[in-house]
Amino acid sequence: MNVASTPNTRDRLQLRLREPANQVSPQAKTWWALQSVIVWVFALIALVVTVLIWGVTIWWSLAAALVVIWAALDLVFVPRLRYRWNRWETTDQAVYTQTGWFSREWRIAPLSRVQTVDTERGPLQRALGLSTVTVTTASAAGALKIEGLDKDVAAALVDQLVAITEATPGDAT
Repeated sequence: MNVASTPNTRDRLQLRLREPANQVSPQAKTWWALQSVIVWVFALIALVVTVLIWGVTIWWSLAAALVVIWAALDLVFVPRLRYRWNRWETTDQAVYTQTGWFSREWRIAPLSRVQTVDTERGPLQRALGLSTVTVTTASAAGALKIEGLDKDVAAALVDQLVAITEATPGDAT
């Protein structure tokens, strides 16, 4: 038998790394910015505490300037970059994800390997109408997460993945 014509080889040939078609919700930019605000508030509190303990010094002034500049860049540019590069897609055979803005990662999870599909909605996500869908597979690399989905899109995606995986032969191992 020709190796190129075996079913497993054909399936693997169709699952190639590529840019997934779907972007996350535009609201994800707000969610990521709010997460950063929380982090930067703690950094600001730490700076204020240092002033109360040691007073204003040249080092404190330099640190404060760097924190303000870094926070501004983080709040303005990072959510936009994450939105631009975080993508996802599902087919009848696999889930494709692309994440990251500084360090980029592309992953493919064959649906025959899917063990669980979960939805998560933290307080900020609920307020913005967003969800995270986690697809757990029998992979040492861990679960695939699709963050920043509109809650209705996430619910439809979970329903679709459950229906496809129930109909897909395989033991998810």
